[in-house]
Amino acid sequence: MDLFKTTASISFFTLISRITGLVREMLIASYFGVSEQTDAFFVAFRIPNLLRRLFAEGAFSQAFIPVLGEIKSVQGDDHAKRLALKVAFLLSFLLIFVTFLGIIFTPWIVWTMTGGFNDNFEKYELTVQMTRWMFPYILFISLVALSSGVLNIFSKFKIPAITPVLLNISFIFSIVALSPHIEQPIWALVSAVVIGGICQLSLQFWALKKIGVFDNFQPSLFNPFEKLIKIYKNENVRKILTLMLPATLAVSVAQVSLIINTNIASRLESGSVSWLSYADRIMELPTALLGVALGTVLLPSLTKSWSLKDTKRISSLLDWGLRLVAFFCIPAAFLMATLAEPITSVIFHYGAFSDDDLVMSSRAITAYSVGILGLVTIKILAPGFYAQQDIKTPVKIAVVTLVLTQILNYFLVPILAHAGLALAISIAALFNASMLMLVLIKRKIYKPSNEWFKFLFAIFIASIIITSLCVLISNELNWKELQETPIIRLLFFLGIILGFALLYILLVKFFGYSVKKLLTRY
Repeated sequence: MDLFKTTASISFFTLISRITGLVREMLIASYFGVSEQTDAFFVAFRIPNLLRRLFAEGAFSQAFIPVLGEIKSVQGDDHAKRLALKVAFLLSFLLIFVTFLGIIFTPWIVWTMTGGFNDNFEKYELTVQMTRWMFPYILFISLVALSSGVLNIFSKFKIPAITPVLLNISFIFSIVALSPHIEQPIWALVSAVVIGGICQLSLQFWALKKIGVFDNFQPSLFNPFEKLIKIYKNENVRKILTLMLPATLAVSVAQVSLIINTNIASRLESGSVSWLSYADRIMELPTALLGVALGTVLLPSLTKSWSLKDTKRISSLLDWGLRLVAFFCIPAAFLMATLAEPITSVIFHYGAFSDDDLVMSSRAITAYSVGILGLVTIKILAPGFYAQQDIKTPVKIAVVTLVLTQILNYFLVPILAHAGLALAISIAALFNASMLMLVLIKRKIYKPSNEWFKFLFAIFIASIIITSLCVLISNELNWKELQETPIIRLLFFLGIILGFALLYILLVKFFGYSVKKLLTRY
């Protein structure tokens, strides 16, 4: 498998997803701005997403994908497909139960997340209602995550990468077509979540059927509890569940941090949750384009290398992934820190999104930019542990990271308000990534190449040069006033970014590094 071409393909489809996602966020910002209703929606949407990460993309995938990959390599495709069906049935049953409980206990869940929005009952009640309607999304999107894992193991990366576009299209349609006809337009966003989840799951089922996952499926009338017991007795299913326990703890630590941060943000100035949410969308662009794409590709490859005891290739794969991270993320961090206001203005500063919202969201983006390198590096290093079915080590590091995050919140939030929360997450992400790397190096799983110091020197110098020039040019423009001419503002911004992207590549080449060689190493 050509890892670069596969990564580039995933990144391309992810880029389409992020572009439609930015259009979605632009419309949300323009139509709804920042208000108590947007705060309520972002919290309500965060709850099923939190549980999704816990049950599917997080703990479940970390335990499921390495075992499924091992079964595929050792026992063949048919055994892997049968295992996938068993696990899908078990996960579906669990998710239906969790969704049912979630709808019942929504008021308590929302209170835990928000503290009641400082006794703002109307805002709290709206969040509760929205959460109840969107709770079934956890069922749809968790099964989507399971399906994506199966497709990735079978080297079918394109469908999982393009699937999020359907949710974005659902948002765009609902905002433009539904919101003008609803008494409370914000409810169009709730409809978009449910419709988008159904569409995403439908596409994944079609893709699974195409590769023959359902060939062994024989629907019949049976006692579901007997079926569950039979599935539970399966050796590989029990292995996955055993691995899920420490993985759940690891992901739970991250979600506990998210709950605490949401609670803190809900108690700050009204709009803080929305400002952080808009900034978070910007952060998702570099983390998804590279981190998610590389992480998705590396995990199956690392799993295969572990099964073959090829430690040299494992180290080489990690080194290649980290080089790409440094090459793209270091200049991205510099530019996002210094161009936060232009970025926010071009993407969000329309309609109901005020000048004050622009300033507040920009501060959060600047704070988040500190952690870009750490956030993406984690996605590269974590598969180095998951591939060998070692989930306990990331758990221990995650616990320490959680404690560090809250200590940083204690000192930073009183000074920087909502931006303090973003900065605490960023610093903690750098710490997490550093600890993961140190452990891999200590265990001699990862052996950094000798050229890292020279490579990083070239990247940092090139990044500083282009950032300095970007700031000089950007300061000559009044990005707020350019709201009256959005096309001109967009062209200015694209010109700056594209011009300095080219300059960055030339500077790196001047230091003796071939970008083509770096990208096509695998």
